[in-house]
Amino acid sequence: MTDALLEFRTLGMFEQRAHAVIPPDALAYAVGGSATEATLERNRRALQHLAIEQRVLMGVQSIDTSTSFLGISLPSPIIVCPMGGMYRFHPEGDVEMARGATRDGGMTTVAGGANGLDKIAAAASGPLIFQLYWLGDRAWVTNRLQQVADAGDRFKAFCLTVDAAAYSRRERDIVLNLSPRRATPLPDTQSLLTWDDVDWVRTQLPLPFGLKGIMTAADATIALDHGVDFIWVSNHGGRQLDDGRASIDALAEIADVVGGRIPIVVDSGFRRGTDAIKALALGATLVAFGRTALWGLAVGGADGVQKVLRLLLDDIVINMKLAGQRSTRALTPATIRRIDASGFALPRVQSAALDTDHSVLSALT
Repeated sequence: MTDALLEFRTLGMFEQRAHAVIPPDALAYAVGGSATEATLERNRRALQHLAIEQRVLMGVQSIDTSTSFLGISLPSPIIVCPMGGMYRFHPEGDVEMARGATRDGGMTTVAGGANGLDKIAAAASGPLIFQLYWLGDRAWVTNRLQQVADAGDRFKAFCLTVDAAAYSRRERDIVLNLSPRRATPLPDTQSLLTWDDVDWVRTQLPLPFGLKGIMTAADATIALDHGVDFIWVSNHGGRQLDDGRASIDALAEIADVVGGRIPIVVDSGFRRGTDAIKALALGATLVAFGRTALWGLAVGGADGVQKVLRLLLDDIVINMKLAGQRSTRALTPATIRRIDASGFALPRVQSAALDTDHSVLSALT
């Protein structure tokens, strides 16, 4: 890690510097959400309405943050989300993200639009997940997945993003006349997808397969019936459905349905280690960070990514100790409490989730 990053001692310092060096058009893309940005804001608000219980005298000298995903041992439950357009934040964006995110043995996700999968795989020192957008016919999908196979054995799983039946109205981009549809319209193929396509695509690559963009217990149940190997709870970082639910809100009911049978990944709105603790307590196996890792990439390439992930892990360890918790794998809903708008804890409901109707937000009004 370069000496130039020594001055960046907090996640906030990385974000502040990234905002200063990223061009305005790329920054609008990075920080924005769809339309009114209600979902974007709700992701953060829902997390802020969950408090971590403070336990004391629990013997927390050593904290175990290790976990397992699809039989892969990982040093922490933090991974990096797939994000497109990384070249706008660093000349070698996808390669540097993979290099930095896996240096300490962690896992990262490669976005479906990334070029040079073999180069990305060669740069990584840890496992990779490939994220697929369905942007053509079945022959196109087969060809793209063959590129993943040809890139080598760094790729340990792949997932299909299923929350993009339409490209959302991202009004920050529209104001700056930056909508991707302006120059190169995206093919309208994802709106045609059905569960039959899920059955087909999961047979095209001999790797564990998951669906990214599951936000309801109903869809999680169907996904289980179709034999997926993992579920990825996500509202696309608030960048697709406007006025949707927070991903942390959906997580509890989905975890109830899954019942530990397959791993659950969650993203959207997570910024700090304490956010990860809350998600793990509600049933997530892995917590994926997007924008936080992006700030590291913009400031310092692979070194910056590695450092922000280390800061996130430090944040988890410190707050696990202060919460009296010794293992991230042993966290349960009892670790957290829902609080009202005044900051007072609401009565705890005896349930596997936080509420009898499984909605974190239902009692916040």
